[in-house]
Amino acid sequence: MALTGRTALLAALGSVPVGVWAPSWAGMLAVNAPLTLAMMCDYALAAPVRKLQFTRNGDTSVRLGDAAEVVLTVTNPSGRPLRAQLRDAWPPSSWASGTEQAASRHALTVPAGERRRITTALRPNRRGDRHSQQITVRSYGPLGLVSRQGSHHVPWTVRVLPPFTSRKHLPSRLARLRELDGRTSVLTRGEGTEFDSLRPYVPGDDTRSIDWRATARQNAVAIRTWRPERDRHILVVLDTGRTSAGRVGDVPRLDAAMDATLLLAALASHAGDRVDLLAYDRRVRAQVQGRAVGELLPSLVNALAPLEPELVETDARGLSAAALANAPRRSLIVLLTSLDAAPVEEGLLPVLPQLTKRHTVLVAAIADPHIKTMAESRGTVDAVYEAAAASRTQEQRRRTAEQLMRHGVTVVDATPDELAPALADAYLELKAAGRL
Repeated sequence: MALTGRTALLAALGSVPVGVWAPSWAGMLAVNAPLTLAMMCDYALAAPVRKLQFTRNGDTSVRLGDAAEVVLTVTNPSGRPLRAQLRDAWPPSSWASGTEQAASRHALTVPAGERRRITTALRPNRRGDRHSQQITVRSYGPLGLVSRQGSHHVPWTVRVLPPFTSRKHLPSRLARLRELDGRTSVLTRGEGTEFDSLRPYVPGDDTRSIDWRATARQNAVAIRTWRPERDRHILVVLDTGRTSAGRVGDVPRLDAAMDATLLLAALASHAGDRVDLLAYDRRVRAQVQGRAVGELLPSLVNALAPLEPELVETDARGLSAAALANAPRRSLIVLLTSLDAAPVEEGLLPVLPQLTKRHTVLVAAIADPHIKTMAESRGTVDAVYEAAAASRTQEQRRRTAEQLMRHGVTVVDATPDELAPALADAYLELKAAGRL
């Protein structure tokens, strides 16, 4: 027969058999008195949760992809031992996929008046600040029949920094820089900006570098060698508008631009140049100015870490005004933005003369490698249509780049993996040509 009401409750408690009418409440309590007493004792012997004390220490920053450890010290000031399950909650992006439950939950035993440490291992999968959420403790009695539960908020922040994966390209670019700077036996051809020394002419040298007076004195053709000027000013401008939110493969465009920025900054600081940063869409989102060589990269990664794309159209006039305000003397302005036709033609091109009049301008954009793959696809009707669409997109990017180059702008258009080294190479070429 079906059970309802009090009979069902008592049957669930195991005090009456199914199908038998329940006894009085007094009878029920008499039957369950030992269990009730055991549960009350177990509850009384469980350590109180509210009196627990917590402190944190450990890592406050970590590169994206690396692991961070946050240590939580639990102090039990009560006179009862703590037997507990503890959950140290953090945002879901603080863990690798599927590992949150195992990493955030801890079994804990703390004798009365003592303290214990537990370590929570984080492996964030996104940039930015990760703030600890609440700590939930479930304290059990010695029999494990009942528990007390409560929560505490113990604040801690771990800043997840850009990974700077392009640093692997830095040694080779520094070697080229040393060649330009005259610190190796390799002699740099072409013109620089600062006279270094004379050497004999070899076939292939630029005839504009011949020193005719020295040639007349020694009856042999002498060539001036140059080294690039130091203490040039470089302003890196990150466009954080809606186009930077697009993903190319698994990488957001903004993250690829950040990686290229870090490699360029590291290279330029070794060259003795000053590097500033400006992130802008409709207002300034991040800014780094006047940092010494040893402080530059830490300042940049800290400024870039919490930066996120804004789903707004970039104000090109405001960006130009902000760039000019941050570059009071002749500088190299490196603008990391999109090469989409509409934003460039309607936004950037009208204000470009204001920038090129006083400064050398380099525009770097991120190309989608999937477009190239689509352009080469054949074999089916769908593939042919995809190839036609991809070819049209590539042609539009070429026309946009040509428009910029007609204004004297250097353009770097590369895939996410190639953007950072391509931008570094463009900087070295400008330096070797004496355009900085």
